[in-house]
Amino acid sequence: MSPRSASVNEELRRRSKERLLRAALELVGERGYDATTLGDIADRAGSARGLVSYYFPGKRQLVQSAVHRLMHRTLEEALERPPRSAEGPERMARAIDAILGLARDRPVLMRQHMAGLLQAEVGFVPCPEQRRLAELLRDTVARHGSRDVDRDYPMLRALLMGAVFAALVPGVPMPVPVLRAELFERYRLEWELGAPPDAEAPDGTACDTDLSRFFTTGGPARPGPAGPARESDQPDQPGRTDRTARTARTAQSK
Repeated sequence: MSPRSASVNEELRRRSKERLLRAALELVGERGYDATTLGDIADRAGSARGLVSYYFPGKRQLVQSAVHRLMHRTLEEALERPPRSAEGPERMARAIDAILGLARDRPVLMRQHMAGLLQAEVGFVPCPEQRRLAELLRDTVARHGSRDVDRDYPMLRALLMGAVFAALVPGVPMPVPVLRAELFERYRLEWELGAPPDAEAPDGTACDTDLSRFFTTGGPARPGPAGPARESDQPDQPGRTDRTARTARTAQSK
């Protein structure tokens, strides 16, 4: 079999990483962080287990990237939903509601995410997913009229993180509407903007539990009855010959 082209390998790597991110979100949401192993994530993604450590230094970094993907895509959906608005107050309201909505609708994932950020050995890990989230929040701050985005963006991020933490503290959680009211008062937003908690969801539906729309995997995250993805679906790692990569993948799958 002739070696695959660089472009084909790049696309396979992209899809493989997408499947791992999606599988991490699904499993941690279902079982919790401690009960989910890297092997579980690889199996759910239909990927060779060695690929997990190739893309991510460890489980905490993988889960943090996966939750940042969930956050930036949820925020993006909220900002772009019809009727699309360029008005600063409306976009700020939508951003606040999107992040607070994740604390309300996906408490297991968000609680694990907040706990991971406080781990000294990992902490806050910049990654492509986090950078996309930062870009959206910085744009929101700018459209809201900030004269110093470099100062005001970190403050918005801190306030949102604090609100999520307050909503998820076991035993003494603060109600999301109370936290929303505090943030809306700070940013001088009318209660009717965004997606008020006492109003029907903007699209007429409740929280969508299907995460597939946030990932372009080229196939299902769950492996079929035949088991993990076929060898031909696995990307070659840069710096290896095609034969060496196939040998490594065979060994990893055993």
